[in-house]
Amino acid sequence: MIAFGPIPSRRLGQSLGVNNIPPKVCSYDCIYCQVGPTSRSSMERQAFFEVEKVVKAVSDKVAEKRAAGKRIDYLTFVPDGEPTLDIHLGEMIDGLKPLGIKIGVITNGSLLWREDVQEELCKADLVSIKVDSVDEKSWKKINRPDTELSLTQILEGQLAFSKKFKGQLITETMLVKGANDKIAPLEATAQFLKKLRPDIAYIAVPTRPPSESWAGTPDEHRINRAYQIFLKYLDKVECLLGFSPESFDITGDIVQSILDITAVHPIRESEVLKALSKGGMDRSDLNELIEKDQLVRIEHEGQPFYMRKLKLVSN
Repeated sequence: MIAFGPIPSRRLGQSLGVNNIPPKVCSYDCIYCQVGPTSRSSMERQAFFEVEKVVKAVSDKVAEKRAAGKRIDYLTFVPDGEPTLDIHLGEMIDGLKPLGIKIGVITNGSLLWREDVQEELCKADLVSIKVDSVDEKSWKKINRPDTELSLTQILEGQLAFSKKFKGQLITETMLVKGANDKIAPLEATAQFLKKLRPDIAYIAVPTRPPSESWAGTPDEHRINRAYQIFLKYLDKVECLLGFSPESFDITGDIVQSILDITAVHPIRESEVLKALSKGGMDRSDLNELIEKDQLVRIEHEGQPFYMRKLKLVSN
């Protein structure tokens, strides 16, 4: 599944996802990742899919949604791993530009010290960079980076990219209870972001089932404190504390649409049942998908969610 959605995004409107990395090849193994643990840690760029295959899959999906009268605001590289590990990322962006839709890339920023990655990301209209911490200890605790990565090198690369990039640059800092929600690391992160000069700095909290069950959400006091600290250094700060409006675009094959979306975006049980009802199906059909090992039921803060059963890439 290369193209999925569109999905309502808190930052990008109606976002059609581009999944250019198989699960789960990444340079990080973040404790809060909704896709799950990293099965292949890597910082080496390589080819995963043919450029033509990705461009065709996305083009076909765009044509399908346009024919159905659906709006697409962004084509967003938001895969099952780190998108910049794809050595063909720049070629894919070039191949998708003729569709006339803005292109976004959601990256953890760990490879931005590489000039080739900087050049390729400069082709995008929007780039979102993860900056959870600039403190070595909490960076390793939260992001669990590949052992070959250097935090100093990463931060220097992000600053260099921010000076070159002409599109919209946004950042996201995920607050995790007891990991990076104290005053000192927040001050340091905010000071770094001031140098990065993002158009918007987002503060997020885990709202979907995380990779590690202990990666919890800070209380309201700590979230507000983080927001106030960021405001001291940054012009525009927004909090992402709730779920996106989950009016998912379920058209055509209902079951396949659910499987496509849940491969990268856990969905609450109520939304899955609502989608199934559009096709005249009910909870028995949901149970059948679980029995067939296509969906997995998980719980987060007392709420049932569903994710697609993924075929992971092992070392």
